[in-house]
Amino acid sequence: MTEPPHEPAAAPPAVRPEAPLPPGLYPVATPIGNLRDITLRALDTLAQADLVVCEDTRVTGRLLARYGIKARLRSYNDRNAARQRPAILEALKAGKSVALVSDAGSPLISDPGYRLVADAIAAGCRVESVPGPTAAIAALQVSGLPTDRFRFVGFLAPRDARRRRQLAELAGETCTLIIYESGPRLAASLRAMADILGDRPAAVARELTKRYEEVRRGTLDRLAAAWDSAPKGEIVVVVAGRADDPGAGREAGEDIDAPIRAGLAAGDSVRSVADAVAGSTGTPRRTVYRRALALSREGSREGSREQPREQPRERGPADR
Repeated sequence: MTEPPHEPAAAPPAVRPEAPLPPGLYPVATPIGNLRDITLRALDTLAQADLVVCEDTRVTGRLLARYGIKARLRSYNDRNAARQRPAILEALKAGKSVALVSDAGSPLISDPGYRLVADAIAAGCRVESVPGPTAAIAALQVSGLPTDRFRFVGFLAPRDARRRRQLAELAGETCTLIIYESGPRLAASLRAMADILGDRPAAVARELTKRYEEVRRGTLDRLAAAWDSAPKGEIVVVVAGRADDPGAGREAGEDIDAPIRAGLAAGDSVRSVADAVAGSTGTPRRTVYRRALALSREGSREGSREQPREQPRERGPADR
């Protein structure tokens, strides 16, 4: 959350809330980099809340200090959520106002908070969003890719095999994909995307709104080759959806029938065949599974039609 060099050093005017904050839970979006990217309503909410629940009290403390806000902070993250949630819910039930923030951006978006919101709703507490910045939308806006339909994927699995299975399930999506990634895994993740999704147009947005903001656009192959070392900072990868070609389904079906039949003939299960063929062809696993199931049933029917011509089977106890 480094402030860009053009920001003034002087403190802003004191926050002046327009009305008291009603009891309830308020997920509040905070800047993803530039500290000026915060709404007046967010500042009002943070200033009035009885309690501010945050991932890291040091990070949120710096933001509040920047705007002259003094608040009671409580840590709430993936490591301590189970321990902290009961006390936060008790505060809500007692009529307190609680602001929920993440280290940067919109809470709950690849950040902790979902269970707290769900439990607060179940307890009959007020839950009201205070919207603002989110890295996914910022990256989509500067990617140059279609924005009318998109799917937020979040972080892919860290292990290559599982990551490739996830990408195989996304290969048939025709909408733009938004994926979060870390610097150390970026090159391997882009390579897996190129292998499974094909050489599609994409953009890699790094350190959005911060001093060293960078956006690279190109095909997945070129982007994968662009990094020979791990870049620093938070990263969003935006990938074009599959081209909506009316003949693509027929061609994909023809392409996958042969390996599916070979796998089934070798005695592999439908599930195993679907995993293998989806991984090797980039076809969505759901598509491969349905086709493998159909071919398996087709083979079973053919076998049952041939069996009576060879030798009728006697009925036994198991048939009754």
